[in-house]
Amino acid sequence: MEHHVKTCHGSVSVVVYGDQEKPALITYPDVALNYLSCFQGLFLCPEAVSLLLHNFCIYHISPPGHEFGAAPVCSNDPSPSVEDLADQILEVLNFFSLEAVMCMGITAGAYILSLFAIKHKERVLGLILISPLCKAPSWSEWFYYKVVSNLLYYYGMSGLLKDIFLQRYFSKEARGSSEVPERDVVHECRRLLGERHGSSLMRFLEAVNKRHDLTDGLRDLKCRTLIFVGDQSPFHSETLHMVTALDRKYSALVEVQACGSVVTEEQPHAMLIPMEFFFMGFGLYRPGRVSDSPRSPLSPSCISPELLSPESLGIKLKPIKTRVPTKC
Repeated sequence: MEHHVKTCHGSVSVVVYGDQEKPALITYPDVALNYLSCFQGLFLCPEAVSLLLHNFCIYHISPPGHEFGAAPVCSNDPSPSVEDLADQILEVLNFFSLEAVMCMGITAGAYILSLFAIKHKERVLGLILISPLCKAPSWSEWFYYKVVSNLLYYYGMSGLLKDIFLQRYFSKEARGSSEVPERDVVHECRRLLGERHGSSLMRFLEAVNKRHDLTDGLRDLKCRTLIFVGDQSPFHSETLHMVTALDRKYSALVEVQACGSVVTEEQPHAMLIPMEFFFMGFGLYRPGRVSDSPRSPLSPSCISPELLSPESLGIKLKPIKTRVPTKC
């Protein structure tokens, strides 16, 4: 069910899945994406459905103007800042009478949720961040996306801009080449990008391009945090910086090989086992039977012994490569 929540910084679309009596998990997508183009791959996995919907009610929050059927944003409306977008999340939680929630975000969405967690620590149970941003943009990144904003203004979502955004989201292998066609997930994302209004994308992109550094705030963050990043993500180095800023007692990193930024779409199965053990720390478990397949990634026989150690969330199964800080 879709709700339009009026906030001090405009209306926000929230799509709710599941039993609202269960704990809440909120999602926030990257620039130019919404919940379908960002999280559908993960939520279509039967194992993920049993793990997530068994334990949570899902609240998919879309940035203003990114929801399906959104009207073009009025040019007279003030552009929200990243602080405004984080404050919208608080208003959404209050609208649904939610207390502490689990959060899942991708890249720019991960930044917004991290900022929200820093500002409202008591409202966040844990963070699942995929290829997150945490630093202020470099001069080259700022200039690059300033050019992208200008292209959106003059030409809308052209074929060139679709390619630019797809490079942000997916690995080179997934995007294909002149000899190898792009994967279905990339083709579908390309189609969905064509439905976005340039004015809405510009506002979100400009907000993210003016973001500030979260490093100092992250050092004081004590909620449990699970971070995924593809080894071909343009934000790989920034993700590693974020891991060094977080308290190692509360955080873990999973690197996914041969993958871009949007792990939830390109390699969603790589997330299942780490998430299951992450949720165990909160006393949350999947049902006893996940699927009829003996090859289920969540089958106990497929779990590496290292995962049984409380010091580690990593696994040895390909395509995942983990980096877990060693204790001093």
